[in-house]
This record gives sequence, C-alpha cells and structure tokens, in this order.
Amino acid sequence: MKFSKANTAVGGYAEKTQELRQRIIFTILALVVYRIGTYIPLPGINPIVLKQISAQNQGGILGMLNMFSGGALGRMTIFALNVMPYITASIIMQMLATTSKNLEELKKSGTSGRTKVNQYTRYLTVVLALFQGFGIAIGLESLSSSAGSAVMYSGFFFRLTTVITLTGSTMFLIWLGEQITGRGLGNGISLIIFAGIVAELPGAFVSTFELGRTGVLSTGLILSVIIAVIGLIALIVIMERSLRNLIIQYPKRQAGAYSGESSYLPLKLNTAGVIPPIFASSILLFPITILSFGEVGSDSTLVSFVTTNLAHGKPLFMVLYSALIIFFGFFYTAIVFNSKDTADYLKRFGGYIPGIRPGAATAQYLDNVLTRLTLYGTLYLALVCVIPEFVIAKYSLPFYLGGTSLLIVVNVAIDTMTQAQTHLISHRYESIMKKTKIKSR
Repeated sequence: MKFSKANTAVGGYAEKTQELRQRIIFTILALVVYRIGTYIPLPGINPIVLKQISAQNQGGILGMLNMFSGGALGRMTIFALNVMPYITASIIMQMLATTSKNLEELKKSGTSGRTKVNQYTRYLTVVLALFQGFGIAIGLESLSSSAGSAVMYSGFFFRLTTVITLTGSTMFLIWLGEQITGRGLGNGISLIIFAGIVAELPGAFVSTFELGRTGVLSTGLILSVIIAVIGLIALIVIMERSLRNLIIQYPKRQAGAYSGESSYLPLKLNTAGVIPPIFASSILLFPITILSFGEVGSDSTLVSFVTTNLAHGKPLFMVLYSALIIFFGFFYTAIVFNSKDTADYLKRFGGYIPGIRPGAATAQYLDNVLTRLTLYGTLYLALVCVIPEFVIAKYSLPFYLGGTSLLIVVNVAIDTMTQAQTHLISHRYESIMKKTKIKSR
C-alpha cells in the first residue's frame, strides 16, 4: 500500500513536469503565430517604397518602434503597432492612479477592482490604437520615393481598412499575451516584445559582419563590439538581480510573551525597469521624426540645429538622454512604489523595521533608502544606454545592438527563467510533502 502511494507521488511530480513542458510548448507556438503576423502586409501598400523609406528613417523614433515590433513597422504589416498602445495605456493608467482617488481605491479593492482597471486600460488601448492607426494611414498616403507612392490606392477605404486592421491586430496581440501569461510561461506582453527583438538580432549581427567583410569595420572593432555586448549583458544581469533586503520584524505571542519573527522587504536597485530609456528615447527622437516627414526645408535653422545636436552620438543628445533617463527613473519609481502605503501596510500587520518607528518615520526611511538605490540604478541605466548609442552612431552599427534592446531582452529572459525555476521548485516541494505524509503514515 505504501509502495503504491509512493508511486502516486512520483507520478504526480512527473505530471507537474509534463505541465511545465506543455507551457513551454504553448509559449513557443504562440510566439510563432506572432512572428508569422509580422510578415503579413497591410492591404494596399507598396513594400518596395516602404523598404526605402524605412531605411531612411532608422535614426528616428520609427527605428525604435520598429525594433520593438520586430521589424513589423518597417515592413508595415498587420502587427505594425505591436503592443505599444497597450503599454502606453498601462503607463497612463498608473500615472492617473496616483492623482485619482477612485482609480487608487479600485486598485486596492482586490481582484474585482483590478479587473475594472484592466478593462479601462483596454478601452484606452483601443482609443490609442485607433488614433495611431489613423495617423499611420494618413502618413502612408503622403509617403513616396523614387519607386513611387507608398500606397497603391489611397482614399477613405484604405484609411478605414488600415485603422481596423491595426487596431484589431493590437487587441489580438493583447489577447495572445494574456494566453501566454495564463497558459504559457512568463509575461506574455513582455515575451512578445522580446521575441520581436531577438528575431532581428541575427540580422543585426549579419549586417555587422558584412560591414567587416567589405572593410567598412575592422576585425578588431567587431571583436571589441562582441566583447562589449557580452560585458553589457553580464552587467545588466548583475544589476537587475541586485536587491536591498530590509529586515522586517513581526511580533509573535507565545505563552504570554512575545518573540519576534523576521522577514525581508526586497527593494530592487532598478525599480523602474526599461521604462526610463524608452521614454527618454521617444522624447528625443520625436523632433527628428516629425522633421523628416514634414515639409520644412533642409536649409532651415531648426532642421540644421536638430540634425546637428539631437542626432545619435552628438554631445547634446547624450547629455539630454542621460538626464531624461535619470528623471524618468525617479519619476516612475515614485509611481510604482508608494512608501507611505508600504509603511501603513507594515503598521497594520504589526511589522516594523528594527530601529525605525512605525508610520511616518518608516515611510521617510523607505524614501531615503529608495532614493539612494534609484540614484545608483538610474546611473547604471544611463551608462548602459549611452555608451552603445555613441558606438552605434560613430560606426553605423545596427539599432538592435543598443542598450535598450539588450535591457529588454535580458530582463525578460531573467523573468522567464525565474518563473520556470519557481514551477520546478514548487513541484519538487509538493512531491516532497507528499512523500513525507506517506512515510508518517
């Protein structure tokens, strides 16, 4: 009888392992579906013209968005918007939650409240996708090159089909991301962006090696770039896994006396993640993008100033880029981590930091610790993002080898691996507990 129960425990562990394997397979298949969609073009466009125009605007915000979409924007496919409207909507909702008491109460009201906030986020995503889709349709109709117009049949029907296709595709990707999160492994939205960047990385390395073959780049420089990329990846892994664990003491009553139980409050060195570089890049590259599509003369003072000082690798661009990364790092950290709410939560459940009074003093202490951590974290982000920008601009390397893309790839990879390890550990723990119960009987 005991033997059959032990076999049942081992079989349960094998079943759980099989579940993890199925989750991995489902995630891979879902990402394959996404990648297929990045090659299905919008109806009514001229791909040859778009390829020429995309090559001319790789230095602007379109190059960055094309990187996040896995090349779908440059090819102007049905997934051109990718999940960027949803990410923008999520950030806007997080900002609104800090100023709106109703949204803040909804976020704190449990599962039902968070469900409503997610629903509002989807509504806002649809609105943003409609506006962005319409802007893309209008922009496509105005584009042309030596090969002709980017749109073969412009007009109301083209605009309508473009807006509906891009908006519907964005909502499909959100649904696909939720399916990956629920039935697959890792965060679905993050994995979609991750898949787009990783899929284009081989092409970026091939382009770099081609530059070396033609003599544009020396062999030593290419080896230095490879070593630098590996070094940046190692630095990102170390910094992203760095935590400051604050000891939290909880009183426990035993036989009329109190004995303490301690736990930890982990604070990340980089709480803001990859949001600061994305925001900073968007703001700085926006003027170049607007001027490249506008009708301002190339001899204009404004155009001359922007192209001279706000291009990749220029001193003013580097200074502003670093400053904006630091600013958005502090700004977004203040949004996602509320020291007062954390201090109130600890006080409500009897927790306290040794040597710090509960309540306002704890909130002030958390603010001070988080400020120091954020300073180091934003300086690290600025270093990781600025150095590749300078090298890319100086040696005309592919945009995909930038610090922002490496940050996203490494962060998502770490998160996915952590979830896989959590699955394995939990399954082993369950099997051990079952075996212990069997032996106790």
